[in-house]
Formats: sequence, structure tokens, C-alpha cells
Amino acid sequence: MADELGDRKRSRDLIGKTIVSKTGRKFGRVGDIRFEPRTGELIDVIVANPSDYSKSVIVSGKEGIIKIPFSAVISIGDFVIVSEEDIV
Repeated sequence: MADELGDRKRSRDLIGKTIVSKTGRKFGRVGDIRFEPRTGELIDVIVANPSDYSKSVIVSGKEGIIKIPFSAVISIGDFVIVSEEDIV
């Protein structure tokens, strides 16, 4: 099964990874990932344990949840690296 995935990651492998900007600012950890079930399109990353910095940069939704659009994700490895410019 792992050979079939190639370089792709399973969503459960991303949960708990630290989210940082490309300049090294910490946003928190990946709490969950939202996607469109019909198409499989990744929508956003739910930030768990948000840092004070992420709270000051990202406006939380009406649910009080801090979300980063998946389009802002640059790279996924040991960390999830995001572009701050694409979060707004």
C-alpha cells in the first residue's frame, strides 16, 4: 500500500505536525484537515494549539476556529510550511 502512495501523505500522518511560516514563525499544530467530500479537494487546515502569533495574524471564524487555507501550504515534511502572504 505504501508503494501505491508514492510521495503522497495520508491525512492522519499530518495531524499533530507543527505549522510554521516560511520565515520560521510558529502557528501551532495541525488539528484537522477539511476537504470537499465529492471532489476530494483540500480546503483548509484547522490549527490546534494556536500560538499567540497565529491568533494575531489569522481571524478566527464564527466558531472560534483558526483555519489556514490549504492553498497557503507550501511544503509538508517534518513541518507543514505555509506562506503568510496566502493566508489573508
